[in-house]
Amino acid sequence: MSNDQDSQYFKYYSQLQHQQNMLQDNVRTSTYRKAIMLNRKEFNNKLVLDVGAGSGILSYFAIQAGANHVYAVEASNMADKMMKLICSEKNKYLRDKISIVNAKIEQQNLNIPKVDTIISEPIGVLLLHERMLDSFIYARDHYLKPGGTVFPSQGVIHLAPFTDTRLWKETKSNANFWQHNSFYGVDLTSLYNDACKELFGMPVIGKFDYKSIMTTNKTEFNINFNSITMDALHDMTIPFQWTCSRTGMVNGISGWFDIVFDPPQGTQVTLSTSPLTDITHWYQTRFLFTDPLPVKSQQSIQGWMRCIANNYRSYTIYIELIVGDQELSDPSLLFTDVTNLSEFKRRGVWELQEQTYDNNQFTPSQ
Repeated sequence: MSNDQDSQYFKYYSQLQHQQNMLQDNVRTSTYRKAIMLNRKEFNNKLVLDVGAGSGILSYFAIQAGANHVYAVEASNMADKMMKLICSEKNKYLRDKISIVNAKIEQQNLNIPKVDTIISEPIGVLLLHERMLDSFIYARDHYLKPGGTVFPSQGVIHLAPFTDTRLWKETKSNANFWQHNSFYGVDLTSLYNDACKELFGMPVIGKFDYKSIMTTNKTEFNINFNSITMDALHDMTIPFQWTCSRTGMVNGISGWFDIVFDPPQGTQVTLSTSPLTDITHWYQTRFLFTDPLPVKSQQSIQGWMRCIANNYRSYTIYIELIVGDQELSDPSLLFTDVTNLSEFKRRGVWELQEQTYDNNQFTPSQ
């Protein structure tokens, strides 16, 4: 990752409005507190490392759960604001319990001992965006005592095909602007294909109707934070195979994630960003195909999603999907051309950092 990318990233998270957005995500904040308080054994009288501490809220929960001392590592200027918090009179119980380290966890020679427990909120859109998992795994490999605990312990990516004619038509309509052959006397049509590639290559973030999913079975891909290597984290292929639940048009692939707190001999707690749960600031993610794929009830769908870490603190996503008995490509052979495919096959490439938001998000009925 470039220094410029890191600079923009940490500047963003040094702003109180963005910290407030996360703190006010009740699902996120309350689930983390619940997981910590129900598993006090992992914190009571323990040395704890908080990676990417932000406002320090997880460090404060760890102290409330009985932690002996917390090393709160925060690379942005939010570290200065965290210091103000723990130095205020009403928070004086935190002063001698928390050491704030204003640095990236990957920086060499940090004054941090081996710890019993590492806690972090290392997740972005579709679990992977922002690549904070890199820092979480680095901390595990360099600062966790043998037999220590990582909190959370697992991530699960869920994938399913969806239909949404309204969303597809809106995206297509935006691309169709570039089919003007005389816009104030200028022919724009040479940019139409580029517009399609750009607009359909943007992952769509937002709440959607669970009923738009076209299969009864979903794909679950588990990432074990206790054991995954950095290399494996940077290049993951998720195979999928589904059976269509009805006849219709598949407009793309939807995705969301869970994180699981499951310490040894502890109480399991799950934070889910499913479309069936309360809204979080991560929402769900959808990858639109340039051309819808017609499917029939009970027809087989199979394919793969390959996620490769890029230099923009995010991932490049490759997807291939087929219906029936067609032959899948080898996911190790990356493609760039997503045009001129058969009526049974769709491909797409998306940059996860190039997100767009659905301004007409589905609102569940009360």
